[in-house]
Amino acid sequence: MQNKKAQVWVETVIYTLIAFVLIGTVLAFVRPKIEEFQDKAIIEQTIVALEEINSVIRSMVQGGEGNTRIVELGIKKGILKIDGETDKLIFEIESRYAYGEDKQDILVGNIMTYTENKGKFNLVILTLDYSDKYEITYQNTSTLKLINKATTPYKLLISNYGKKETPKTKIDFKVI
Repeated sequence: MQNKKAQVWVETVIYTLIAFVLIGTVLAFVRPKIEEFQDKAIIEQTIVALEEINSVIRSMVQGGEGNTRIVELGIKKGILKIDGETDKLIFEIESRYAYGEDKQDILVGNIMTYTENKGKFNLVILTLDYSDKYEITYQNTSTLKLINKATTPYKLLISNYGKKETPKTKIDFKVI
């Protein structure tokens, strides 16, 4: 009688271990695919957000000097760079998803996309280049500002300061 009870417990433990191994194996293959789909969604949402920022900047320039707008920007993964030195907005994300061919520039609307394979991850860079149109600043300085991921959306105050010191229209960003 004791042997039968022990046998039942041993079988239960073995079946439980087999179930855990199967679940672990499935997760090992499925999890990277889920992360890839999440990264693809983040990249596509960021492209839409950058296009919205671009649209706001263009409408502000048409509206004239002194125009300001507030744009909400959620960053769930990656880094947004407001580069006042090169007059660019750059979004970088390390992703399982390759948005385009390796080391090839692809123009999507007004955004230049670049993907570089880094092993099992890809570095995806989205760039809005304003160097020929506008002078981009962050809080009135031509510096590099990094905006990291956050749980709550950022509020960007974008201002049009006109063409006071340079031949290009000065567009200033500020996180509020």
